Amino acid sequence: MSNQTKGIIYAAVTAFFWGFLAIALKVAVREVDPKTIVWFRFFVAFTFLLGWQLYRNPSSLKILVKPPLLLVIAALALSWNYLGFMLGIQYTTPSNAQLFIQFGPMMLALSGFVIFKERLSRLQMIGFFVALSGFAFFYNDQLRAFFEGKEQYNLGVLFTLSGALAWTVYAVMQKKLVVKYSAPMLNLFLFGLPTLIYLPVINLAPVFQLHWNWWLLLVFLGVNTLIAYSCLAQALRFIEASKVSVIIFLNPIITFITMGILTYLSVDWIAHERFSPATIFGASLVISGAFLVVKKTGKTRINAPKAAQE
Repeated sequence: MSNQTKGIIYAAVTAFFWGFLAIALKVAVREVDPKTIVWFRFFVAFTFLLGWQLYRNPSSLKILVKPPLLLVIAALALSWNYLGFMLGIQYTTPSNAQLFIQFGPMMLALSGFVIFKERLSRLQMIGFFVALSGFAFFYNDQLRAFFEGKEQYNLGVLFTLSGALAWTVYAVMQKKLVVKYSAPMLNLFLFGLPTLIYLPVINLAPVFQLHWNWWLLLVFLGVNTLIAYSCLAQALRFIEASKVSVIIFLNPIITFITMGILTYLSVDWIAHERFSPATIFGASLVISGAFLVVKKTGKTRINAPKAAQE
């Protein structure tokens, strides 16, 4: 399997898990406050990864004692990204939060061109702009809701945008670090530091009173974090940041399709969404554009950095 194929698969797995994340978070915030949810996600991911690394490679834990500065910056940025996105979902809807969090992958794509000097073929550039045009149609209804929204809704949008910008900082740092360090090694610190940061401000008392179904949801959120970010780190190792960002652009489509099904079924445990033919047309453009961007061409060849020692 080529490095490009590996990178595309890893990025696609990340997009898949993130596609359901916003919906699960919207449900969880009905019973658990946002800061506690964020802490639980980091804690579960860190606990699972710590156990695995203790079994497979105990020496990787040394990064918890002497982390590089870029990793500290990445962890702080990721800490706010989680909370900003969580607050955005609380004040708006899963689909709307997914709209504005895409500012992060867009900035990552720009960083790929500006910081990492990445190049795309002409066909891939066309695909990139087709995907962006598709989002203009895809999010037509959601953008209208923003401009017609109330103060609480717009506050949620601002929280989401700040989280997206923080995610860009994290992703750029991760792209630099993954050349030297393994993904599990980096994620140990990326999950561990936020777990400590949020510990003083969480309230676990209500969590212990929840039904086991809610505990399963919280564990799912943590496992989702572990799998998605582990795959994202590997994707950034194998392919360009600009391509990773376009594939990640696809995750809102999963959210919208799922929300469309839930709206059609008229469920009462989550707010309904509104769709239009423009939404469907935009989704088609996004998929087509993303396909062109990730399509392997003879002019573009990707060489993965030498694997880091775990």
